[in-house]
Formats: sequence, structure tokens, C-alpha cells
Amino acid sequence: MELYLQAFITIVSLINPFVCGMIFQASEPDGPVAVRLRDATKAAVAILTILLLAALLGVRILNAFGISLDVFSVAGGGVLVWMGFTMMRGKSAPVGGSSPLTSLVLFAASPGTITGVISVAILHSRNELPVTALVAVTAASLLTWSVMALVATRKPEPASGGFVRATVQSFMGLIVMAMGLQIGLKGISHYFHLAAG
Repeated sequence: MELYLQAFITIVSLINPFVCGMIFQASEPDGPVAVRLRDATKAAVAILTILLLAALLGVRILNAFGISLDVFSVAGGGVLVWMGFTMMRGKSAPVGGSSPLTSLVLFAASPGTITGVISVAILHSRNELPVTALVAVTAASLLTWSVMALVATRKPEPASGGFVRATVQSFMGLIVMAMGLQIGLKGISHYFHLAAG
């Protein structure tokens, strides 16, 4: 039971459901509740699918390309920094022509989160199936969906447009940038620590 709790806490801290709720609110500040709930569900299913695949296949894919977890963390950190910078410039979707929820999915199922999921799968698996990682990912994704669903059913406040929305989005962009830098620097530090040892 303790292993499951540790894995859940690790993955929840990486997905960060609270920040996901704020990004969802910034992406969809208004609209019919049914549409917002549908979009929250779509985002949660996308996050769940990506992270389940990471738990099941992540190690094999990285090994097939000869990529270490540390290098993957550095690349993933760079992606998050770019995403955060794009959000700070006032663009809620960093990928041109895609859904505004793309930034939310890319944040929650970021390379940093994927790295964490793969690490949990490696550390906690005693057999071929990483049950601990799969359970933790499912529970964390369900919690994230719950937060987004709560945001989706809340009545939008009249003051939440314009300046307030831009300020929240810029702040979220700064948080995403900081997380990206932290993940990248951690990967660099660990890589050189292993190289020196």
C-alpha cells in the first residue's frame, strides 16, 4: 500500500491538478457547462492515455532510441519552457491550429511527467506489468478530471475577462517555465553526477 501511495503522490505532484484546473479555466473561461464538461473529459482521457502508454512502453521506447531518462528530462524541460513562454505571450495553445486544451494536455502529460511515470514504473515493478504506476496514473488522472469538472460546472464570474484572464494566463506561463527549468536542470545535474561517478 505504501508503494501505491508514494507513486500516487509523485505523479499527482507532476501532473499538478490544481494548475491544470487554472489552465482549463484560462482556456475555456465561459460557454455551456455540457461543452466544458465534455472538453474536460476529453483532456483527462488524453492525459490518462499518454501516461498509461508511458508506463507500459516508455522504457522500451527510450531504450530503442538509446535515450537516457536524464537526457529525456532535459529535452522535456525545454519543451515546457517553450510552452510557458508561449502562454506568457498570451497564446493559450502553443501548437498552431490545435485546440486550446492542447496546452493543458501538454502540461499535465509533459515530458517531465512522462519521465516521472517511467521512473515509477522502473522502481516499483517487480514483474513485466508496472501495476503500481498504472494504478497511480489512473487515480491521478481521475483527480485531475475531478478538478477540471468542478471548474467546468462553476458559473463564470463577470470580472474574469480581459485583464484578469491575461494575468492568470501569464502567471500560469511563468509556473510552467519554472517547472520546465527545474526538470531540465535536474536532468543535467543527474547526468553529470553519473558521468563524474
